[in-house]
Amino acid sequence: MIRLFLALASILALTGQAQAGIDETINAVTAPIAQWVGAVVFFKISVAGAQLPLVVLWLVVGAVFFTVYMGFINLRGFKHAIELVRGDFADPKSTGEVSHFQALATAVSGTVGIGNIGGVAVAVTVGGAGATFWLILAGFLGMSTKFVECTLGVKYRLENPDGSVSGGPMYYLRKGFEDRGMAGFGRFMGTFYAIGIFVGALGIGNMFQSNQAYVQLNTVSGGALDGYGWLVGLILAGVVFMVIVGGIKSIARVTEKVVPFMAIFYCFFAIIVILLNFTSLPMAISNIFTGAFTGEGVAGGALGALIIGFQRAVFSNEAGIGSASIAHSAVRTQEPVTEGYVSLLEPFIDTIVICTITALVIGTSQVADPNFAGDATGVAMTSAAFERHLSWFPLPLAFAALLFAFSTMISWSYYGLKGWTYLFGESHVGQTVYKVIFCAFVALGCVVQLGPILDISDALVFLICVPNILGLYFLAPIVKAELNAYQAKLNSGEIRKYA
Repeated sequence: MIRLFLALASILALTGQAQAGIDETINAVTAPIAQWVGAVVFFKISVAGAQLPLVVLWLVVGAVFFTVYMGFINLRGFKHAIELVRGDFADPKSTGEVSHFQALATAVSGTVGIGNIGGVAVAVTVGGAGATFWLILAGFLGMSTKFVECTLGVKYRLENPDGSVSGGPMYYLRKGFEDRGMAGFGRFMGTFYAIGIFVGALGIGNMFQSNQAYVQLNTVSGGALDGYGWLVGLILAGVVFMVIVGGIKSIARVTEKVVPFMAIFYCFFAIIVILLNFTSLPMAISNIFTGAFTGEGVAGGALGALIIGFQRAVFSNEAGIGSASIAHSAVRTQEPVTEGYVSLLEPFIDTIVICTITALVIGTSQVADPNFAGDATGVAMTSAAFERHLSWFPLPLAFAALLFAFSTMISWSYYGLKGWTYLFGESHVGQTVYKVIFCAFVALGCVVQLGPILDISDALVFLICVPNILGLYFLAPIVKAELNAYQAKLNSGEIRKYA
């Protein structure tokens, strides 16, 4: 393994020296492909002057349907979700690999990332303050989608002879459609999803994250790391490998510590900034509600704010993409619905809490000083909002961004692994090969700027929501039957508390 990393270091160093030429060549070849794929996946229709991506409409309509069909489970199931995460109903005899809390932490670490810091700033810039309202609503609706897909993830998971578990959309699409007499269609859907999640894991769940981590570190160091992307990449790849080599149990042990820390760390300082802007808070909140329905200064008016808010929410919490169900499938439980309940908390934490707090940091800063960010956008805009009161905060913010990127990479490594094992089998040798490949892409992300390839990866991640949501519609009655049976057991006392 040491020899492998030394060889990788040599390759990365040479790549860094020839970076410009390599970037130019690869981008020239892949740019037309990326443009075509992006145009297909993110095809937009014009509605009252606003551009609506059909993939976002597909996700949002699904979220509304599942919320109504499951009887607003996102509201009535919240209390029980917290009880399950606390371990109140954890049966020690249940099969699986991780606890409810560990599964939740792993899934949250895959969604809480750079988008929570920079993506919200983009939403507020393009969609106005009103986009925040629709972002929150989309997060609320997305809780129901997570419930359905994570319940199915556990119900149709594959339990291997060694005690490990494999689950996710590729399994419930294949088995679910097979149960409906459409075995061939199910196999196609499962394979298509597995390819998409594997490619997405290498791109948007890996290279993009390591690249952003390097950029943030280089920025706060004043450019001291220029030309040393290969070294940062190698160190980051080594750390990631040490975590993911132990599988989901090792990943979960890290995420259950990192996720609460990074969420509390970021939210603590964000709330401080909001309190320092306390006099601007009432106006900032008022702007969110008035902007949601008037959309002043926003392309497309109120509809434009709605589209931007919904788009940012589904891009952030990944409800409907199906990725989180892969992590939740590994939970120790005999009742699939329990993990559906637990997954409700993901969009709540990611979108309703963290994204909203970020929006309020920016919103209160805008009320206090409309020109606080200058021409800055994305992460730089969020950083400027913090820096107004905490001049030293860009350094801790870079640390938070690094943690967000790291946690996303280790979670997505598991998602990609399950896509890989679905396609190529569960052998330990094959899994090790995948992990080495994944870490090589971590390092490569810090060296080579592969914009079009990342665009293709991003598009594929959202393309797989098409078969996933379609499968959820077909299998929703099974989830509802599971929910009713579970509630009956809960009410009768058959399912009892252990803590």
